[in-house]
Amino acid sequence: MDERFYYIEMQCYWQGKVNSTHISQQFSISRTQGQKYLANYQALHPNNLKYDTAKKGFIPRSSFVPKYISGQVSEYLNWLDNAQVYPVKRSQTLTTNTSLSPPERQVSPTVIRSLVQAIQNKQRIEVDYVSLSNPNQEGRIIQPHVFVRTGLRWHLRAYDESRSQFRDFVLSRFRGQPEILGKASHTAASDKAWNTNINLVLIPDSRFSPAQKQVIEGEYNMQNGQLTITTRAALAHYLLQEMQVNLKFHDEYPEAQQLVLANKQQIKQWLFNA
Repeated sequence: MDERFYYIEMQCYWQGKVNSTHISQQFSISRTQGQKYLANYQALHPNNLKYDTAKKGFIPRSSFVPKYISGQVSEYLNWLDNAQVYPVKRSQTLTTNTSLSPPERQVSPTVIRSLVQAIQNKQRIEVDYVSLSNPNQEGRIIQPHVFVRTGLRWHLRAYDESRSQFRDFVLSRFRGQPEILGKASHTAASDKAWNTNINLVLIPDSRFSPAQKQVIEGEYNMQNGQLTITTRAALAHYLLQEMQVNLKFHDEYPEAQQLVLANKQQIKQWLFNA
C-alpha cells in the first residue's frame, strides 16, 4: 500500500495533480481500484489533498505535509530520471556493489513545482536567475520544455526570450518566486538542437601504442577502431564531458583522456566554444 501512497504524494505534490487515471496507468489496475487507493489515502491524511473540479483531480492543500515522500527536490528528480517508478528498497547488508554520493546542489522546491507546471501546460514563466557571468539576480522570461540530467547536475532546457534562443539553465541557479505568464510560443517542436540527432565519432588517442589502442577499442566495443554514438545535438557537449573528451587541447598524458573526437569539424556548430 505504501507504494501507491508514495506515488500519490509524488504525483500530486510535484506534478500538481493526481487522479484515479494516473494511478491505474502507473500500476496497471482499474480506475475503480485507483479510486479506492485515493479514498484510503484521504481517510488516513485528510489535510493533505483536496479535489479540484476544474483540474479533475486532487491537488495539494496548503496544509500538505509529506508522509511517504521526503519533499526534497533531489528525490523528485531521481524519480523522473528512473521512469517514475517507486524506489526499490534495498538491503543495507549488500556488499556486491556501492555507488558514489556527490553533494546535492541546492534547488528550491517552489521553483521546481512552478517549472513543472509551466512544462506541463506549455506556459511562459518569469523567474530570477544567477550565473557566473552575471552573479546578480536577473529576471528571465523563459519557455521551458524538459529537465535534463547531465552527470552531476540537472538543468532545464528552455527558450530564453531575452536572447531569442533555446538555452540550458542550471536548476540550482534559479532564485525567487516564479510567476506564470501565459501560453508559450516556443515549444520542444521548435527547438532545433533538441530535435536534431548527430553522430559523435570517438577514437583512441593517437599517442597510444597499437597494443594500448586495442585495450581502449575492446573496452568500448569499437568497430574498425572507432565508436559512434548518436545523441541529440543539444546534449552532445555534455556527453563528451562525461566521457572526459577534451575539445580544446590534448592532455599531456593520453591516459588522462584516452578518447578523441574524430569528427569535431563536422559537428562543431553544436558544441560549446569548441
